[in-house]
Amino acid sequence: MNKAFDEKVLFDFDEQKREIYGIIAGSDEAGRGPLAGPVVAAAVVLLGAENLPQLNDSKKLNEETRERLFGEICRQAAALSVFCVSPKDIDEKNILNASLFAMYKCLSSLKVKWNCALIDGNKFVLQIDKNFQETVVKGDAKSASIAAASVAAKVVRDRIMKKYHEKYPDYNFAKHKGYPTKEHYEALKKYGLSPIHRLSFCKNLGAEQIKMF
Repeated sequence: MNKAFDEKVLFDFDEQKREIYGIIAGSDEAGRGPLAGPVVAAAVVLLGAENLPQLNDSKKLNEETRERLFGEICRQAAALSVFCVSPKDIDEKNILNASLFAMYKCLSSLKVKWNCALIDGNKFVLQIDKNFQETVVKGDAKSASIAAASVAAKVVRDRIMKKYHEKYPDYNFAKHKGYPTKEHYEALKKYGLSPIHRLSFCKNLGAEQIKMF
């Protein structure tokens, strides 16, 4: 299946949902799995006339394509909102609740009134009436709105982690973005935790890997 066909499938899916609900918003997050940094959610309203070549699940795109698409999404989307939840709040809420809360904040702050939110995954956003949302498993590979949100969330989170790299260069956050890679584990062994590490994610790494900041 080529990129052009993938893109058409995404927009066709959204058009079918618009016929049912009217205006839809797609929401997705980036950063549920890392040991460090925020979780970032985005919500996007597309009206169907956008031209977003190669739009797809952000995980299937390289960084250059994501950055290009993010610029186009910012220019063309009827509405876009992004919200971040800090590592401290992730530790307090747990990562699932933090991710859903971030989605709620995005959706509730969109400047365009939507009739139904398409939520990536199988969990409803608790703060929104279920009658006004639909969960879509692997939605970032099915829906244009969710895919656009996945791109926005990923790009914003990657930019944040690059900024953190400047502050904490020993961990090389610019490369792995806080995900649990071999290089990241080695840095933890050598330097311990930084102020942006998620304590709830790192507590089982072993005493030799954890030095409190």
